[in-house]
Amino acid sequence: MNFNQIKQLFYALYLTNSFGFKLKKTKDPLEKKKIRLAYSKAQLDVLNIEVKVENAEKLPNEGQYLLVSNHRTIIDPPLIEIALENTKIFGLWVSKKELYNSFFFGLFVRNAGSILIDREKSQMSGFFADVKKGVKEGNSIFIFPEGTRNKTDAPLAAFKEGSRIIALKNRLPMLPVYIKGNAAEVLKEALKDSSKKREITVIIGDIIDYKEKGDLETLYRERFSLGA
Repeated sequence: MNFNQIKQLFYALYLTNSFGFKLKKTKDPLEKKKIRLAYSKAQLDVLNIEVKVENAEKLPNEGQYLLVSNHRTIIDPPLIEIALENTKIFGLWVSKKELYNSFFFGLFVRNAGSILIDREKSQMSGFFADVKKGVKEGNSIFIFPEGTRNKTDAPLAAFKEGSRIIALKNRLPMLPVYIKGNAAEVLKEALKDSSKKREITVIIGDIIDYKEKGDLETLYRERFSLGA
């Protein structure tokens, strides 16, 4: 680990916890959205990474959705927050319990607007009840259907079961978002040397109706021409 990486680590820890305290002080969704956006910009600014949004015209300005995205890097949530900057869409992030209990991310995740998922539990009724409550309160739901970061060369890992159920149970149209496959490499290089400006592309796909036939992974692949 070089000096720049150590510096980035400590600054990221500072940002995550300082913004975590700010988030703890408000319950208002749009205020949380502003704070999450400010955090995202600060985090990417220090990495000198810009977000390019393709098909931004496909983004709805408001409404409730199940936002589904592939998962490439630890900075994927900030990338998506910035992509949604000019909308009124606020979503609760589906977050693993490891993040809830993390020294690094715990304070932020617990207060940013999120729903805990524990895949070790035999029953998921509590999770789906939390999702239903969040939707009833007017929120969207943001999820990485792959379940964890895809560290392979494949453009997409297999989707876990459950995401489509969220859309069906809550009658949520699905907003597909695709983070281009070079994102992990861009982040790796930025951590080594942040003096050079780099770019990560986020692509917006056509809305998937919750009643549309086909499994979610297949529909998602079709939206971005990812193949089987």
